[in-house]
Amino acid sequence: MKLFECQNCNQPLYFENTRCESCGLSLGYLPSLNTMTALRSDPPAWRALASPGRYRYCANAVHQGCNWLIAADDPAQYCQACRHNRTIPDLRQDDNVLRWRQIEVAKRRLFYTLICLRLPLQTRADNPNGLAFDFLVEGATSSGAAPVLTGHDNGIITINVAEADDVERERRRSQLGEPYRTLLGHFRHEIAHYYWNRLVANSSHLKEFRQVFGDERKDYAAALQHYYAAGAPADWPEHFVTAYATAHPWEDFAETWAHYFHMVDTLETAGAFGLVVAPKLTKGLPTTIDFDPHVADTDRLIRLGFL
Repeated sequence: MKLFECQNCNQPLYFENTRCESCGLSLGYLPSLNTMTALRSDPPAWRALASPGRYRYCANAVHQGCNWLIAADDPAQYCQACRHNRTIPDLRQDDNVLRWRQIEVAKRRLFYTLICLRLPLQTRADNPNGLAFDFLVEGATSSGAAPVLTGHDNGIITINVAEADDVERERRRSQLGEPYRTLLGHFRHEIAHYYWNRLVANSSHLKEFRQVFGDERKDYAAALQHYYAAGAPADWPEHFVTAYATAHPWEDFAETWAHYFHMVDTLETAGAFGLVVAPKLTKGLPTTIDFDPHVADTDRLIRLGFL
C-alpha cells in the first residue's frame, strides 16, 4: 500500500483516512486515479483537489464503512468496491457494525490491488456469474445456528463476520494450524478461486495450470477430507507455499495467488516508506525498491528474496 499526500497542505495520508489531521479537510479515495484526495464542500457534493470534478461518498460512508468516492452524477449508490456486497450483517447491532467496518477495510485493500493489477471486475448485475460478497453472522441466517463457512462458490465469496474478532480468529487459526490467518488473507485466497473460474477454467491456460499445480479434476471433497485427516506431506515446504496448498490443485493455486498478493503489497509499502536493504557487510548488497511491484515480472520479485 502506497502513501498519499494531502493536496492542500502536503500532510502524509493513509488509505483509511477520512480527514486530514493537519488542515482538517475531508478526504476520500478516487479508485480511477488510485489516489486519496482532499475535498472542499460544494453542496450537495464535494469538489476534489486531486482532479477536476464533483464527487460524493459511497452510501456506506454513513455507517463509517467506506471512504471511496463516486462521481456526483453517477446514479449508483455504492462505490466500485461496495457495489459487490450482496449481504451485510444487521447494522442495528453495535458488534456487527464494528466487525463489518473491519471487514470493509480488508475488502477495500483487496480491491486496491485488484484495480492496480487491472483484473476484470463484474457485479452480479453485470453478469450472473459476477463477483459478490456475503458477510454472514452465525445464527442470523435462515438455516439458524448452522456454521458459516468462509469460502467461494460460483462467484459468491462468503466471509464469517466472526473472523473480524481478533480473539475468535486466533482461536480458529490455532485450531486449524494456519500460521497466516487474517481478514485480508481470507479475501486474497477466496478471490483466487473466483479468478480461477474467470481466467483459467475453459481457457488456453488450463494445460499450463495442470503442469504447474496438478489436475483439478481430482475429487475435491475427498482431497480435503484426506488433508484434514492426514495433514500435509512432510516435505511440503520443498514444493508448496503453504501446507494447505497440498490439499488440492485449486488450493495450491489459491494459496500461491494469495502469496503473490502478499509480496506485491509488501513491496509497495516498503517502497512508499523508502526502505533500502543494505546489509552491513564488507561488500554491501544495497537494494532500493524503486519499481511498481504490480507490473514487475516474477523473476524480479524472486531476486528480492520474497519467494
